[in-house]
Amino acid sequence: MRRSTPRLAGVALVMTAGLVLAGCSSKSTGGGGGGSTSGATGGSSASSSLSIQPLVQVDATGKKVAAAGGSTPADPAGDGSAKCSNISIGMAGALTGPNAALGTNILNGLKLAVDQHNKANAGCQVTVKQFDTEGDPQKATQVAPQIVSDTSVIGLLGPAFSGETKATGSIFNQAGLLSLTASATNPGLTTNGWNNFFRGLGNDNSQGGAIASYMKDTLGYKKVCVIQDDSDYGIGLATVVAKTLGSVAVSSCNAKVKTGDKDFSAAVQLVKDASPDAVYYGGYYAEAAPLLSQLRQGGVTAAFASGDGTNDPEFVKQAGDASKGAYLTCPCGPAPDKFAADYKAMFSVAPGVYSVEAYDLGTIMLKGIDKGITARGDLVKFVSSYDGAGLAKNYKWDSTGELASASTWVYQVK
Repeated sequence: MRRSTPRLAGVALVMTAGLVLAGCSSKSTGGGGGGSTSGATGGSSASSSLSIQPLVQVDATGKKVAAAGGSTPADPAGDGSAKCSNISIGMAGALTGPNAALGTNILNGLKLAVDQHNKANAGCQVTVKQFDTEGDPQKATQVAPQIVSDTSVIGLLGPAFSGETKATGSIFNQAGLLSLTASATNPGLTTNGWNNFFRGLGNDNSQGGAIASYMKDTLGYKKVCVIQDDSDYGIGLATVVAKTLGSVAVSSCNAKVKTGDKDFSAAVQLVKDASPDAVYYGGYYAEAAPLLSQLRQGGVTAAFASGDGTNDPEFVKQAGDASKGAYLTCPCGPAPDKFAADYKAMFSVAPGVYSVEAYDLGTIMLKGIDKGITARGDLVKFVSSYDGAGLAKNYKWDSTGELASASTWVYQVK
Protein backbone atom coordinates (compact mmCIF):
# COMPACT_ATOMS: atom_id res chain seq x y z
CA MET A 1 0.00 0.00 0.00
CA ARG A 2 1.26 3.45 -0.76
CA ARG A 3 0.19 6.95 -0.07
CA SER A 4 -0.98 9.10 -2.91
CA THR A 5 1.45 11.70 -4.10
CA PRO A 6 0.55 15.32 -4.90
CA ARG A 7 0.53 14.44 -8.60
CA LEU A 8 0.08 11.03 -10.12
CA ALA A 9 0.18 10.07 -13.80
CA GLY A 10 -1.16 13.32 -15.09
CA VAL A 11 -3.87 13.94 -12.46
CA ALA A 12 -3.50 17.18 -10.58
CA LEU A 13 -4.31 15.94 -7.07
CA VAL A 14 -4.82 18.26 -4.14
CA MET A 15 -4.60 16.67 -0.68
CA THR A 16 -7.45 18.07 1.37
CA ALA A 17 -8.42 16.95 4.86
CA GLY A 18 -6.29 13.82 5.02
CA LEU A 19 -4.11 11.30 3.23
CA VAL A 20 -5.46 8.43 1.19
CA LEU A 21 -4.27 4.87 1.48
CA ALA A 22 -4.29 3.64 -2.08
CA GLY A 23 -4.79 0.06 -3.09
CA CYS A 24 -6.51 -1.29 0.02
CA SER A 25 -8.08 -4.63 -0.74
CA SER A 26 -10.83 -4.68 1.87
CA LYS A 27 -14.05 -2.77 1.50
CA SER A 28 -15.74 -0.90 4.28
CA THR A 29 -19.42 -1.23 4.76
CA GLY A 30 -21.08 -0.98 1.41
CA GLY A 31 -22.96 2.13 0.52
CA GLY A 32 -26.36 1.26 1.89
CA GLY A 33 -26.54 2.34 5.49
CA GLY A 34 -23.32 4.23 6.01
CA GLY A 35 -22.37 2.01 8.94
CA SER A 36 -18.93 0.63 9.59
CA THR A 37 -17.15 -2.64 9.98
CA SER A 38 -13.54 -3.29 10.65
CA GLY A 39 -11.79 -6.60 10.75
CA ALA A 40 -13.41 -9.84 11.79
CA THR A 41 -12.28 -13.36 11.99
CA GLY A 42 -14.07 -16.62 11.58
CA GLY A 43 -13.57 -19.38 9.09
CA SER A 44 -10.75 -21.39 7.70
CA SER A 45 -8.18 -20.13 5.26
CA ALA A 46 -9.69 -19.67 1.84
CA SER A 47 -8.60 -21.75 -1.05
CA SER A 48 -6.42 -19.55 -3.24
CA SER A 49 -8.58 -20.50 -6.20
CA LEU A 50 -11.78 -18.99 -4.76
CA SER A 51 -12.87 -15.56 -5.90
CA ILE A 52 -16.04 -13.51 -6.38
CA GLN A 53 -17.08 -13.77 -10.02
CA PRO A 54 -19.92 -12.05 -11.91
CA LEU A 55 -22.75 -14.44 -12.67
CA VAL A 56 -25.68 -12.56 -14.21
CA GLN A 57 -27.20 -9.09 -14.42
CA VAL A 58 -30.84 -8.90 -13.34
CA ASP A 59 -33.59 -6.31 -13.06
CA ALA A 60 -35.60 -5.50 -9.94
CA THR A 61 -37.79 -8.58 -10.54
CA GLY A 62 -34.82 -10.93 -10.73
CA LYS A 63 -35.08 -11.41 -14.49
CA LYS A 64 -31.88 -11.58 -16.54
CA VAL A 65 -30.98 -8.33 -18.27
CA ALA A 66 -29.54 -8.76 -21.75
CA ALA A 67 -26.23 -7.03 -22.37
CA ALA A 68 -26.71 -3.73 -24.11
CA GLY A 69 -25.38 -3.61 -27.64
CA GLY A 70 -24.45 -0.86 -30.04
CA SER A 71 -23.72 1.78 -27.42
CA THR A 72 -20.22 3.19 -27.12
CA PRO A 73 -19.31 4.19 -23.55
CA ALA A 74 -18.43 7.84 -23.02
CA ASP A 75 -14.69 8.51 -23.20
CA PRO A 76 -13.26 10.96 -20.65
CA ALA A 77 -10.61 12.00 -23.18
CA GLY A 78 -13.25 13.56 -25.44
CA ASP A 79 -11.93 14.95 -28.72
CA GLY A 80 -8.92 16.65 -27.14
CA SER A 81 -10.04 20.21 -27.92
CA ALA A 82 -11.39 21.22 -24.50
CA LYS A 83 -10.43 24.59 -22.99
CA CYS A 84 -10.75 25.41 -19.31
CA SER A 85 -8.84 26.87 -16.38
CA ASN A 86 -9.04 26.60 -12.59
CA ILE A 87 -11.65 23.83 -12.68
CA SER A 88 -11.80 21.09 -10.05
CA ILE A 89 -13.90 18.03 -9.29
CA GLY A 90 -14.20 17.18 -5.62
CA MET A 91 -14.45 13.72 -4.08
CA ALA A 92 -15.83 13.21 -0.57
CA GLY A 93 -15.73 9.97 1.37
CA ALA A 94 -13.76 7.78 3.76
CA LEU A 95 -10.13 8.05 2.71
CA THR A 96 -8.53 7.14 6.04
CA GLY A 97 -9.51 4.86 8.88
CA PRO A 98 -11.19 1.43 8.79
CA ASN A 99 -13.51 2.47 5.95
CA ALA A 100 -10.81 3.80 3.63
CA ALA A 101 -10.97 0.96 1.10
CA LEU A 102 -14.35 1.94 -0.34
CA GLY A 103 -13.38 5.60 -0.57
CA THR A 104 -10.11 4.69 -2.24
CA ASN A 105 -11.91 2.56 -4.84
CA ILE A 106 -14.09 5.54 -5.73
CA LEU A 107 -11.32 8.11 -5.65
CA ASN A 108 -9.13 6.01 -7.92
CA GLY A 109 -11.92 5.55 -10.44
CA LEU A 110 -12.30 9.32 -10.62
CA LYS A 111 -8.56 9.88 -10.82
CA LEU A 112 -8.26 7.47 -13.74
CA ALA A 113 -10.96 9.32 -15.69
CA VAL A 114 -9.37 12.70 -15.00
CA ASP A 115 -5.91 11.40 -15.88
CA GLN A 116 -7.13 10.16 -19.27
CA HIS A 117 -8.90 13.48 -19.84
CA ASN A 118 -5.90 15.62 -18.93
CA LYS A 119 -3.51 13.64 -21.11
CA ALA A 120 -5.75 14.27 -24.11
CA ASN A 121 -6.64 17.89 -23.38
CA ALA A 122 -3.61 20.11 -22.84
CA GLY A 123 -5.86 23.16 -22.78
CA CYS A 124 -8.10 21.86 -20.00
CA GLN A 125 -6.32 20.44 -16.99
CA VAL A 126 -8.91 19.42 -14.40
CA THR A 127 -7.85 19.00 -10.78
CA VAL A 128 -9.11 16.35 -8.38
CA LYS A 129 -9.60 17.62 -4.85
CA GLN A 130 -10.21 14.96 -2.23
CA PHE A 131 -11.97 15.52 1.06
CA ASP A 132 -11.66 12.90 3.78
CA THR A 133 -14.86 12.41 5.78
CA GLU A 134 -13.76 9.08 7.30
CA GLY A 135 -17.29 7.98 6.35
CA ASP A 136 -18.56 9.65 9.52
CA PRO A 137 -21.64 11.91 9.31
CA GLN A 138 -20.37 14.28 12.00
CA LYS A 139 -16.96 14.62 10.35
CA ALA A 140 -18.67 15.07 6.98
CA THR A 141 -20.63 18.07 8.25
CA GLN A 142 -17.31 19.68 9.19
CA VAL A 143 -15.77 18.92 5.80
CA ALA A 144 -18.76 19.98 3.69
CA PRO A 145 -18.24 23.74 4.22
CA GLN A 146 -14.64 23.36 2.99
CA ILE A 147 -15.92 21.84 -0.23
CA VAL A 148 -18.59 24.48 -0.73
CA SER A 149 -16.18 27.36 -0.06
CA ASP A 150 -13.71 26.16 -2.71
CA THR A 151 -15.05 27.99 -5.76
CA SER A 152 -12.91 25.93 -8.14
CA VAL A 153 -14.96 22.82 -7.29
CA ILE A 154 -17.93 22.79 -9.67
CA GLY A 155 -18.96 19.17 -9.11
CA LEU A 156 -18.66 16.57 -6.34
CA LEU A 157 -18.29 12.80 -6.57
CA GLY A 158 -19.86 11.76 -3.30
CA PRO A 159 -20.44 11.58 -0.49
CA ALA A 160 -19.75 7.87 -0.45
CA PHE A 161 -21.85 6.61 2.48
CA SER A 162 -25.55 7.11 3.05
CA GLY A 163 -25.19 8.46 6.58
CA GLU A 164 -22.80 11.23 5.60
CA THR A 165 -24.86 11.98 2.51
CA LYS A 166 -27.97 12.45 4.63
CA ALA A 167 -26.06 14.69 7.04
CA THR A 168 -24.59 16.97 4.37
CA GLY A 169 -27.16 16.88 1.58
CA SER A 170 -28.86 20.15 2.49
CA ILE A 171 -25.49 21.94 2.59
CA PHE A 172 -24.61 20.94 -0.96
CA ASN A 173 -28.15 21.56 -2.15
CA GLN A 174 -28.19 25.10 -0.77
CA ALA A 175 -24.83 25.74 -2.45
CA GLY A 176 -26.16 24.41 -5.76
CA LEU A 177 -23.22 22.01 -5.95
CA LEU A 178 -23.69 18.84 -7.97
CA SER A 179 -23.54 15.73 -5.76
CA LEU A 180 -23.07 12.50 -7.73
CA THR A 181 -22.73 9.42 -5.53
CA ALA A 182 -21.21 6.18 -6.73
CA SER A 183 -22.16 4.18 -3.65
CA ALA A 184 -24.73 5.69 -1.24
CA THR A 185 -27.74 3.41 -1.68
CA ASN A 186 -30.22 4.29 1.06
CA PRO A 187 -33.56 4.80 -0.75
CA GLY A 188 -34.55 7.80 1.36
CA LEU A 189 -31.77 10.00 0.02
CA THR A 190 -33.76 10.90 -3.10
CA THR A 191 -36.87 11.87 -1.13
CA ASN A 192 -35.42 15.04 0.40
CA GLY A 193 -36.14 17.37 -2.50
CA TRP A 194 -32.48 17.95 -3.31
CA ASN A 195 -32.33 18.91 -6.99
CA ASN A 196 -28.53 18.63 -7.04
CA PHE A 197 -28.30 14.98 -5.90
CA PHE A 198 -28.02 12.04 -8.32
CA ARG A 199 -27.39 8.38 -7.54
CA GLY A 200 -25.19 6.50 -10.01
CA LEU A 201 -26.53 3.04 -9.13
CA GLY A 202 -29.68 1.32 -7.96
CA ASN A 203 -30.81 1.73 -4.37
CA ASP A 204 -31.29 -0.94 -1.73
CA ASN A 205 -34.93 -1.48 -2.66
CA SER A 206 -33.98 -2.64 -6.14
CA GLN A 207 -31.06 -4.75 -4.90
CA GLY A 208 -33.10 -6.53 -2.23
CA GLY A 209 -36.02 -7.18 -4.54
CA ALA A 210 -33.73 -8.46 -7.28
CA ILE A 211 -31.93 -11.09 -5.22
CA ALA A 212 -35.13 -12.23 -3.48
CA SER A 213 -36.89 -12.74 -6.81
CA TYR A 214 -33.81 -14.44 -8.25
CA MET A 215 -33.62 -16.83 -5.30
CA LYS A 216 -37.34 -17.63 -5.45
CA ASP A 217 -38.05 -17.69 -9.17
CA THR A 218 -34.74 -18.59 -10.84
CA LEU A 219 -32.98 -20.70 -8.22
CA GLY A 220 -36.28 -22.18 -7.09
CA TYR A 221 -35.79 -21.97 -3.32
CA LYS A 222 -38.93 -22.77 -1.35
CA LYS A 223 -37.72 -22.04 2.20
CA VAL A 224 -35.37 -19.15 3.02
CA CYS A 225 -34.15 -17.94 6.40
CA VAL A 226 -33.55 -14.17 6.46
CA ILE A 227 -30.96 -12.93 8.96
CA GLN A 228 -30.14 -9.25 9.50
CA ASP A 229 -27.68 -7.20 11.49
CA ASP A 230 -28.65 -4.06 13.43
CA SER A 231 -27.51 -1.45 10.88
CA ASP A 232 -29.88 0.65 8.77
CA TYR A 233 -28.29 -0.96 5.72
CA GLY A 234 -28.72 -4.55 6.87
CA ILE A 235 -32.23 -3.99 8.25
CA GLY A 236 -33.33 -2.26 5.05
CA LEU A 237 -32.01 -4.96 2.74
CA ALA A 238 -33.34 -7.83 4.83
CA THR A 239 -36.77 -6.19 5.08
CA VAL A 240 -37.06 -5.87 1.31
CA VAL A 241 -35.81 -9.42 0.79
CA ALA A 242 -38.29 -10.89 3.29
CA LYS A 243 -41.18 -8.88 1.85
CA THR A 244 -40.37 -9.95 -1.70
CA LEU A 245 -39.93 -13.59 -0.72
CA GLY A 246 -43.35 -13.58 0.92
CA SER A 247 -44.32 -17.02 2.18
CA VAL A 248 -40.94 -18.39 1.07
CA ALA A 249 -39.34 -16.51 3.99
CA VAL A 250 -39.58 -18.79 7.04
CA SER A 251 -40.46 -16.57 10.02
CA SER A 252 -39.23 -19.06 12.61
CA CYS A 253 -35.62 -18.57 11.53
CA ASN A 254 -35.60 -14.86 10.66
CA ALA A 255 -32.81 -14.12 13.12
CA LYS A 256 -31.24 -10.83 14.21
CA VAL A 257 -27.57 -10.32 15.03
CA LYS A 258 -25.46 -7.35 16.03
CA THR A 259 -22.47 -5.80 14.30
CA GLY A 260 -19.39 -6.97 16.14
CA ASP A 261 -20.89 -10.33 17.09
CA LYS A 262 -18.58 -13.35 16.89
CA ASP A 263 -20.80 -16.11 18.30
CA PHE A 264 -23.77 -16.93 16.06
CA SER A 265 -24.75 -20.21 17.72
CA ALA A 266 -28.32 -19.04 18.42
CA ALA A 267 -28.90 -18.08 14.79
CA VAL A 268 -27.24 -21.29 13.59
CA GLN A 269 -29.59 -23.38 15.72
CA LEU A 270 -32.66 -21.54 14.39
CA VAL A 271 -31.53 -22.15 10.82
CA LYS A 272 -30.64 -25.77 11.46
CA ASP A 273 -34.05 -26.46 13.01
CA ALA A 274 -35.81 -24.89 10.00
CA SER A 275 -33.89 -26.91 7.37
CA PRO A 276 -34.15 -24.16 4.70
CA ASP A 277 -33.03 -24.25 1.09
CA ALA A 278 -31.13 -20.99 1.55
CA VAL A 279 -30.08 -18.31 4.03
CA TYR A 280 -30.06 -14.60 3.16
CA TYR A 281 -27.93 -12.27 5.28
CA GLY A 282 -28.46 -8.51 5.35
CA GLY A 283 -25.27 -6.95 6.68
CA TYR A 284 -21.53 -6.77 6.20
CA TYR A 285 -18.75 -9.25 5.57
CA ALA A 286 -17.26 -8.85 9.06
CA GLU A 287 -20.24 -10.77 10.43
CA ALA A 288 -21.24 -12.64 7.28
CA ALA A 289 -17.93 -14.53 7.18
CA PRO A 290 -18.03 -16.04 10.68
CA LEU A 291 -21.80 -16.56 10.42
CA LEU A 292 -21.40 -18.66 7.29
CA SER A 293 -18.42 -20.52 8.74
CA GLN A 294 -20.44 -21.41 11.85
CA LEU A 295 -23.44 -22.43 9.75
CA ARG A 296 -21.26 -24.89 7.85
CA GLN A 297 -19.60 -26.12 11.03
CA GLY A 298 -23.07 -26.66 12.48
CA GLY A 299 -24.05 -28.90 9.59
CA VAL A 300 -26.16 -26.38 7.65
CA THR A 301 -25.70 -27.00 3.92
CA ALA A 302 -28.27 -24.45 2.67
CA ALA A 303 -27.19 -21.97 0.01
CA PHE A 304 -26.00 -18.58 1.28
CA ALA A 305 -26.70 -15.15 -0.20
CA SER A 306 -25.94 -11.59 0.83
CA GLY A 307 -25.61 -8.05 -0.55
CA ASP A 308 -22.91 -5.56 -1.46
CA GLY A 309 -21.85 -5.20 2.17
CA THR A 310 -20.51 -8.75 1.90
CA ASN A 311 -19.31 -8.50 -1.71
CA ASP A 312 -15.63 -8.10 -0.94
CA PRO A 313 -12.53 -10.34 -1.14
CA GLU A 314 -12.30 -10.12 2.65
CA PHE A 315 -15.47 -12.22 2.88
CA VAL A 316 -13.80 -15.02 0.94
CA LYS A 317 -10.57 -14.60 2.89
CA GLN A 318 -12.29 -14.75 6.27
CA ALA A 319 -14.93 -17.39 5.52
CA GLY A 320 -12.48 -19.61 3.71
CA ASP A 321 -13.78 -22.63 1.87
CA ALA A 322 -17.17 -22.12 3.52
CA SER A 323 -17.71 -19.19 1.15
CA LYS A 324 -17.72 -21.41 -1.94
CA GLY A 325 -20.98 -21.11 -3.86
CA ALA A 326 -22.22 -18.04 -1.98
CA TYR A 327 -24.36 -15.61 -3.98
CA LEU A 328 -23.50 -11.93 -3.53
CA THR A 329 -25.17 -8.94 -5.14
CA CYS A 330 -24.18 -5.39 -5.97
CA PRO A 331 -25.90 -2.58 -7.87
CA CYS A 332 -22.46 -2.02 -9.35
CA GLY A 333 -21.01 -3.73 -12.40
CA PRO A 334 -17.80 -5.73 -12.91
CA ALA A 335 -14.80 -3.98 -14.40
CA PRO A 336 -14.33 -4.37 -18.18
CA ASP A 337 -10.95 -5.80 -19.19
CA LYS A 338 -9.45 -2.58 -20.59
CA PHE A 339 -10.60 -0.53 -17.63
CA ALA A 340 -9.16 -3.11 -15.24
CA ALA A 341 -5.83 -3.06 -17.08
CA ASP A 342 -5.66 0.75 -17.12
CA TYR A 343 -6.60 0.90 -13.45
CA LYS A 344 -3.99 -1.65 -12.42
CA ALA A 345 -1.33 0.10 -14.51
CA MET A 346 -2.00 3.35 -12.67
CA PHE A 347 -2.54 2.11 -9.12
CA SER A 348 -0.82 -1.32 -9.06
CA VAL A 349 -4.00 -2.95 -7.74
CA ALA A 350 -7.17 -4.29 -9.32
CA PRO A 351 -10.28 -2.09 -9.37
CA GLY A 352 -12.52 -2.33 -6.34
CA VAL A 353 -16.24 -2.14 -5.72
CA TYR A 354 -17.73 1.03 -7.28
CA SER A 355 -14.51 1.97 -9.13
CA VAL A 356 -16.28 1.62 -12.48
CA GLU A 357 -19.24 3.77 -11.39
CA ALA A 358 -16.82 6.42 -10.10
CA TYR A 359 -15.04 6.44 -13.46
CA ASP A 360 -18.33 6.79 -15.32
CA LEU A 361 -19.64 9.58 -13.10
CA GLY A 362 -16.34 11.41 -13.34
CA THR A 363 -16.51 11.07 -17.12
CA ILE A 364 -19.99 12.62 -17.17
CA MET A 365 -18.76 15.65 -15.22
CA LEU A 366 -15.77 15.96 -17.55
CA LYS A 367 -18.06 15.94 -20.57
CA GLY A 368 -19.91 18.88 -19.06
CA ILE A 369 -16.66 20.73 -18.41
CA ASP A 370 -15.52 20.08 -21.99
CA LYS A 371 -18.70 21.75 -23.20
CA GLY A 372 -17.54 24.93 -21.50
CA ILE A 373 -19.50 24.62 -18.25
CA THR A 374 -17.85 26.55 -15.43
CA ALA A 375 -20.79 27.26 -13.11
CA ARG A 376 -22.10 24.80 -10.54
CA GLY A 377 -25.73 25.31 -11.46
CA ASP A 378 -25.06 24.67 -15.13
CA LEU A 379 -23.36 21.36 -14.32
CA VAL A 380 -26.40 20.30 -12.29
CA LYS A 381 -28.62 21.08 -15.29
CA PHE A 382 -26.27 19.17 -17.60
CA VAL A 383 -26.45 16.03 -15.46
CA SER A 384 -30.21 16.27 -14.95
CA SER A 385 -30.75 15.97 -18.71
CA TYR A 386 -27.90 13.54 -19.39
CA ASP A 387 -28.59 10.32 -21.25
CA GLY A 388 -25.62 8.23 -22.30
CA ALA A 389 -23.78 4.95 -21.97
CA GLY A 390 -20.98 4.35 -19.50
CA LEU A 391 -18.82 1.32 -18.82
CA ALA A 392 -21.17 0.03 -16.12
CA LYS A 393 -24.59 1.05 -17.43
CA ASN A 394 -26.62 3.71 -19.19
CA TYR A 395 -26.92 6.89 -17.16
CA LYS A 396 -30.19 8.78 -17.25
CA TRP A 397 -31.96 10.12 -14.18
CA ASP A 398 -35.55 10.77 -13.23
CA SER A 399 -36.73 13.93 -11.50
CA THR A 400 -35.77 12.60 -8.06
CA GLY A 401 -32.16 11.78 -8.94
CA GLU A 402 -32.67 8.02 -9.25
CA LEU A 403 -31.52 6.19 -12.36
CA ALA A 404 -34.34 5.78 -14.82
CA SER A 405 -33.36 2.13 -15.17
CA ALA A 406 -31.45 0.27 -12.46
CA SER A 407 -30.16 -3.28 -12.43
CA THR A 408 -28.29 -5.53 -10.03
CA TRP A 409 -25.41 -7.88 -10.62
CA VAL A 410 -25.45 -11.31 -9.01
CA TYR A 411 -21.98 -12.65 -8.23
CA GLN A 412 -20.93 -16.05 -6.95
CA VAL A 413 -17.89 -17.30 -5.08
CA LYS A 414 -16.20 -19.90 -7.28
